[in-house]
Amino acid sequence: MRHPVLGTICVAGLVALTACAEKDGENVERAIQDVNAVDEANLSDVMLTVADPNEGIAYFKRTLKDNPDRIDIQRGLAVSYVRAKRFTEAVPAWKQVTKNKASTANDRVDLADAQIRAGLWDDAEKTLDSIPPTHETFKRYRLEAMIADSNKEWNRADSFYEIAVGLTTRPAGVMNNWGYSKLTRGDYTEAERLFGEAVRQDNTLFTAKNNMVLARGAQRQYTLPVIPMVQTERAQLLHTLALSAIKQGDTETGKVLLREAVETHPQHFEAAVRALDALENG
Repeated sequence: MRHPVLGTICVAGLVALTACAEKDGENVERAIQDVNAVDEANLSDVMLTVADPNEGIAYFKRTLKDNPDRIDIQRGLAVSYVRAKRFTEAVPAWKQVTKNKASTANDRVDLADAQIRAGLWDDAEKTLDSIPPTHETFKRYRLEAMIADSNKEWNRADSFYEIAVGLTTRPAGVMNNWGYSKLTRGDYTEAERLFGEAVRQDNTLFTAKNNMVLARGAQRQYTLPVIPMVQTERAQLLHTLALSAIKQGDTETGKVLLREAVETHPQHFEAAVRALDALENG
């Protein structure tokens, strides 16, 4: 009589073991999937930061073949094109992102950015116009300012630059752009002030230093501003100031500044030497 009972117990035990095995298998599979997801996310981050941009493009293209609707991979490809300065290809990549149901207003801002980089100013303006005015971000207003600049809508440009400056904790770049806008309009005093603000915010921004010297040169102020600079930068800024003086017709002042640039540079300053030779030899 005990055999049927024993058989029942064995069957029950076997079912329990099978259920446990299946559960363990599911747990293992789930754990593997979680690890794969983490690894993929880490790899995507690497491809968007430290990896060569063209390697990133190849990676995201491969991944998209198996996951054509994943917006994070679509974005990764578009960002990689921009990082690689392949702007003509970045535009359709960002357009693909904006067609995705999961896309956001930020994606359209990034599309406008790529269009500007590709020289498609009219398209960028249309893209920005399609974004609700309630979407207020630093990048959106910086691009709006650039568009207004290109259309010579100076009041709008100033307004957008001012808003953009207030929306970032790192305003040096946008201040430099705003200063360059003032420089092109001939407002040299205000341009110099904005370049000075940019340098104060980021004293490593050589472009702003160089632009500041251009603004001073346009006012025939042929002395370097009191700003942080290393010896090589000082030589380069003297060279810029010299060329500005020559352009204004102040040739002798230009020669003096070129000689100072040559003497200041810690190495051979070929560009300054060439310019000086050309002036002194007629």
